[in-house]
Amino acid sequence: MAEDIQQKLEQYRTAPFDARFPNQNQTRNCWQNYLDYYRCQKVLDAKGVDTAPELWYKRVYKSLCPLSWIEKWDSQREDGTFPGKL
Repeated sequence: MAEDIQQKLEQYRTAPFDARFPNQNQTRNCWQNYLDYYRCQKVLDAKGVDTAPELWYKRVYKSLCPLSWIEKWDSQREDGTFPGKL
């Protein structure tokens, strides 16, 4: 499984189609991948296992989300005021 993820990461160009978000507006896709990244990071760090799968979510949200949103969400997480459930 880790080899498959590594191969996908090496061939990564931009966010692939996600059937959960079929519309042109990708705001929810951005938000969901940001949440998934930090949820995955939290779980995998707690288990002490390979964190390669979480890099997929990071690359996707970084390609979809405006930098201003990411900076805002990061500062909210640091301040403890982030509205999402991590």
